[in-house]
Amino acid sequence: MKKVITFGEIMLRLATPGYQRFIQATNLNATFGGGEANVAVSLSNYGIPTEFVTRLPENDIAAWCISDLRKYNVGTNHIVRGGSRVGIYFLETGAVARASKVVYDRANSSIADIKPGSIDWMAVFKDASWFHWTGITPALSQGAADVCLEAIEAANGLGITVSCDLNYRKNLWKYGKTASEVMPALVAGCDVILGNEEDCEKVFGIQPEGFDVTATGGEINAAEFESVCTQMIKRFPRCKKMIVTLRGAINANHNTWGGVLYSDGILKQSQRYDITHIVDRVGGGDSFMGGLIYGLLTYPSDDQKALEFAVAASCLKHTVYGDFNLVSVAEVENLMKGDGSGRVSR
Repeated sequence: MKKVITFGEIMLRLATPGYQRFIQATNLNATFGGGEANVAVSLSNYGIPTEFVTRLPENDIAAWCISDLRKYNVGTNHIVRGGSRVGIYFLETGAVARASKVVYDRANSSIADIKPGSIDWMAVFKDASWFHWTGITPALSQGAADVCLEAIEAANGLGITVSCDLNYRKNLWKYGKTASEVMPALVAGCDVILGNEEDCEKVFGIQPEGFDVTATGGEINAAEFESVCTQMIKRFPRCKKMIVTLRGAINANHNTWGGVLYSDGILKQSQRYDITHIVDRVGGGDSFMGGLIYGLLTYPSDDQKALEFAVAASCLKHTVYGDFNLVSVAEVENLMKGDGSGRVSR
């Protein structure tokens, strides 16, 4: 099977233990994470060959990061070296009515200082069938946005499927450009687009009529999002499949979770999961994307099954600590079949 390539920033994640607040913590748990790396780890766990492309410095923290990726069988052969630091993000996990909190320390990270021409995309895309990026990468700097566009154009020229997760992060767009200015040229080269209601609204001004995410009470009418999908595909005609994740927030520990996939004029809706005891929701969207890519590659003529795999995979991610979704195909398929009992497997 040909490779899936992902490109973006991987960071050192420093999280308070349990549900402690920053001000309480006397130690932090160290792991790694980042949207595109998270997708690569998911796919590697499912047996799909992957290659994660980024820029990292020549130091011990970067070596630790690369070793961690390799532990999960993610390819690192095209990571370019340079710059002075690995980005960091700090996480305080919320509980019940208290939301989680993220503080970034990623200014002037190695990938933020990347320049066009730094990566040989023709070499990267040899034996590749899919390229994935997220809206986080072009938010880092003009250089990162330019390199992302280079990758998309190269993949388009080679006939490689391109997917993106819009992943709007308002706290990242700080270099003088807005997401609305930068993202359209990048998204125009995508065959598969994933977003949520906020992504589409904040970046493109597209939203379902009358929808208020703060007032869902956990209940979301999936059919309301057909208009979002049709508007996105009209604006970006290259897009063949538009997917929207549907999260209903009851509180920080209790969410409902599902999704819709629109293709060829048909809206497909997934089953809805009631996730009552969330362990870690960071990386939930990335685990959905990893499951979706796996599903579309494995069940190319069954969009419904691909969507159900993505939603089930992401549901399981909410039970796994850290950014990475460390579950197997068998575990996802068991949940798809209705086995959510959590009984001990002996």
